[in-house]
Amino acid sequence: MNLDTISLGRLARAFLPVAVVIGIMWRWQLNPAKAGYAVARMLAQLLLIGYVLVYIFEARSSAVVLAVIGIMILAASWIALNTIPGQRRSLYGVCLVAVACGGGLTFALVTQGVLMLDTWYEPRFTIPLAGMIFANSMTSVSLAAERNQAERDNGKERIVARNTAFQAGMIPVINSLFAVGLVSLPGMMTGQILSGVSPFVAARYQIMVMCMIFASSGLSTWLFLVLAERQRKFD
Repeated sequence: MNLDTISLGRLARAFLPVAVVIGIMWRWQLNPAKAGYAVARMLAQLLLIGYVLVYIFEARSSAVVLAVIGIMILAASWIALNTIPGQRRSLYGVCLVAVACGGGLTFALVTQGVLMLDTWYEPRFTIPLAGMIFANSMTSVSLAAERNQAERDNGKERIVARNTAFQAGMIPVINSLFAVGLVSLPGMMTGQILSGVSPFVAARYQIMVMCMIFASSGLSTWLFLVLAERQRKFD
């Protein structure tokens, strides 16, 4: 089976169960407006990024790729602090360094040491991989920041709060390691299989991705907590 372009009419059918869920939220008075806004924003962002990626892939410019990765890091660092908005400005620099270093080191290793790209800024590889790396780093840092603040507010010692926060930040990543292959086939593997790539080849790429996500999330979270602790940001 060869995948063809999904028509807008068929794509609209995917929104039917989405509408049902939003209807349930409305019925139970669970802020359906926020969910509806999130869905609408997702739609707009993905349609827009489709046009942007076409330009980036055709441009094949290192400056453009670096600019996109820079925007990813800046945005991820800001969004990660949504869980502690009162400290967003004071912690943004710490978060920026953590995400950039933890994710950046992993990104460099994967693109240059594992994939060994002939052109380091090949956008077809670098943009999707950078997106996965920095998005997962963002999520882990966000969870860790919220938990660390909660533990400190409850009177826990700095080291206890830090360790608990690190564990909390890594929960989604570790759960995904347990589930992969048993409960779920992750996005990259599924996409490659649907496009006709051998499952054995797809599995190798997915192993790389899982290691990449685990490492970038762990390193970014560790750096964030260590730097924040040294600067007494949660005291």
